[in-house]
Amino acid sequence: MRIGGFNKLTTQDFPGNLACIIFTNGCNFDCDYCYNRDLVESHAPEISEEEIFSYLNQRKNMLDGVVISGGEPTIWNDLIPFMEKIKELGLKIKLDTNGYRPELLKEILDKNLVDYIAMDIKALFNEYYKIVNRKLDTDKLIESINLIKKSKVDHEFRTTIIKGFHTIEDLDKIVEVIDGSPYYLQNFRMEDTVINKKLFGFSEEELKGIQEHFKDKPSVTVRYV
Repeated sequence: MRIGGFNKLTTQDFPGNLACIIFTNGCNFDCDYCYNRDLVESHAPEISEEEIFSYLNQRKNMLDGVVISGGEPTIWNDLIPFMEKIKELGLKIKLDTNGYRPELLKEILDKNLVDYIAMDIKALFNEYYKIVNRKLDTDKLIESINLIKKSKVDHEFRTTIIKGFHTIEDLDKIVEVIDGSPYYLQNFRMEDTVINKKLFGFSEEELKGIQEHFKDKPSVTVRYV
């Protein structure tokens, strides 16, 4: 597994836990709004597993867990043995994924290797290709959503919302699919690493309107930043 980034401490990325974040190189999608372009294109300098586990062994009594993000971690077939080594240290694991490898996700769940899953839902399924710039089998995404919903693992779904692309009607349909699971709407923000400079997020006033629209859906939360 190729690791392209390592944040040694975070209090925000693993709900209720003090954690570090490992970012894997490479991705099976090519989203225009991606903030981690160096990781997607595998340009980020690689960090050895030895360095990661040296740190984890030193800090395992101080940390609660590890976030594995990317890029897309599930493109790596050796993700599972990597997770098993983390579990042997007594640490929890949160996995960030785009959900495009349900067969690997099922194995991870069956082996009880994950304590929290965050899956990105990019758009309505018939619109996905416009975001990810790939031909894809959207049934795989639905399979992953169902696996996550049926599991007993803490989880969330999230969508980065882009003005002019995502509509309230789109989001209503996604809410129906995830059926009461926690759903976070993250406003798009422009970064230097984003390729498409023509994208825009919603204004604060518009975000308040979106939150008001979902006031009867307590599972839906708007993240303003």
